[in-house]
Amino acid sequence: MTESLDPLATRLGELLLAQGLHLTAAESCTGGWIAKVATDIAGSSAWFDRGFVTYSNSAKTEMLGVRAATLEAQGAVSEAVVLEMVAGALAHSRAQVAVAVSGIAGPGGGSADKPVGRVWFAWSVPGAPPWARCLQFVGERGEVRHQAVRCAIAALVERLAGSGG
Repeated sequence: MTESLDPLATRLGELLLAQGLHLTAAESCTGGWIAKVATDIAGSSAWFDRGFVTYSNSAKTEMLGVRAATLEAQGAVSEAVVLEMVAGALAHSRAQVAVAVSGIAGPGGGSADKPVGRVWFAWSVPGAPPWARCLQFVGERGEVRHQAVRCAIAALVERLAGSGG
């Protein structure tokens, strides 16, 4: 289908380890794939703390503290929700680094405002405010999800490498 994510996850682990940091992931459309890729790496228990698969809105609220008002006003696939997800993942873990993902992988579920392939990301690393980004991916469901996992990890690698890792 697509290339392996192992080299990217290995690099992320090296950077986290070198900086004494741990990762947590709050995932919706990726369904735990970020956590899976991280834990595929031998020794990842030294840098991966935990993952939250919050596919439903109620899971986002119950596990991460995403406000129901935010979900109602913005929808699950929004900047506001992923920023609350990333904050909630940090608050409910022992990690210092977090990533959150929410999107529409398809083939259904899209709309004119939020088409299939739309994915929102948020990240948080020590010493910087959380940041979010929206991307539009193309392809079938598995391809959209794979691209989302790659993007989620690659952005952390880029940010952590830029901070001296």
